[in-house]
Amino acid sequence: MKAAVLNQSPGDLDIEDVSVADPSPREVRLRVANAGLCHSDLHFMDGLWRTSLPAVMGHESAGVVEAVGSDVTYVEPGDHVITCLSVFCGHCAECLTGHPNRCQNYKAVSRSRDMPPRLTNAHGDRLAQFAQLAGFAEEMLVHENAVVKIRPDMPLDRACLIGCGVTTGLGAVFKTARIEPGSTVCVIGCGGIGLSAVQGARIAGANRIVAVDVSDHKLEIARTMGATDTVNATSVDNPVEAVRDLTQGGVEYSFEAIGLKQTVEQAFDVTRLGGTAVVIGMIPQDQKVELAGWPFFMLEKTLKGSMMGSNAFRVDMPRYVDMYLDGRLMLDEMISATLTLEDINDGYDALRKGEVARQVIAFD
Repeated sequence: MKAAVLNQSPGDLDIEDVSVADPSPREVRLRVANAGLCHSDLHFMDGLWRTSLPAVMGHESAGVVEAVGSDVTYVEPGDHVITCLSVFCGHCAECLTGHPNRCQNYKAVSRSRDMPPRLTNAHGDRLAQFAQLAGFAEEMLVHENAVVKIRPDMPLDRACLIGCGVTTGLGAVFKTARIEPGSTVCVIGCGGIGLSAVQGARIAGANRIVAVDVSDHKLEIARTMGATDTVNATSVDNPVEAVRDLTQGGVEYSFEAIGLKQTVEQAFDVTRLGGTAVVIGMIPQDQKVELAGWPFFMLEKTLKGSMMGSNAFRVDMPRYVDMYLDGRLMLDEMISATLTLEDINDGYDALRKGEVARQVIAFD
């Protein structure tokens, strides 16, 4: 099969012939229909985060089950599924206390080193699976707890977006922040995750939703998806003051969906007394964030992180599918382009330049 492999970091992706093993007892093999280009992969391609190499990249995929291991009962061949990087073991403390997105029991959902690898390159060498998935490939072989079964009438080129960006943005609003109806909200960054956070705020009943970005095109999409106000950060002297002016002193909830020191600090600063700032973006691993200490106790402001939207994806993702099919969740408008696997590096160049919301690879 064809797959996009990261052989060195920083570096581009190489399209290579890759072999995939047969499923072991608790594994699922699926044929990938579509995969989204997420900024998270770009952090590793650009060397801002580290991962095992060489690796088949990609983590936002949807497809159809082809084969299952002998112990798998959750899905069967022909089922439509979305994959998720929040692969859960089901029996650690995080899983059992309702936080499967925090599960770090990787041994329970991976092959041991003495087993044949799931993926190998043309030389027979082991390939790592980015995020335990490796979604930029014609086929995937994953643990059964990496997939969720969805209704077959859901278009797979839309479903793949729910595999990461949409769940991350919606979940940050619904599950991490748990905003109240009537809230004031600011979303900084209007890529796929930020636009999903805007939609989450709209669906949850926020009264005021301020979207901040440097692209007028993305801000127009944000308005389509529910933003009541927009701020182009390059068109104002101080984006924090601009948001405060629009909201009479700041917002109750802010969401940082870029992953930069400056925008995390801005997200905290735009919140009002008692406000909560949620960091969704992937800040570079070695980067520190600097904030004054007094607002934490004098103003009771909160800064918190959100890992993949605090998801329980086997429950959440089918609900998001229903939201799309009944018209509440807008996914069509988020797709800027449909690409082939061979176009993937061009797609990531466009993502680096901030020209797109979400791009989708079509394998069929």
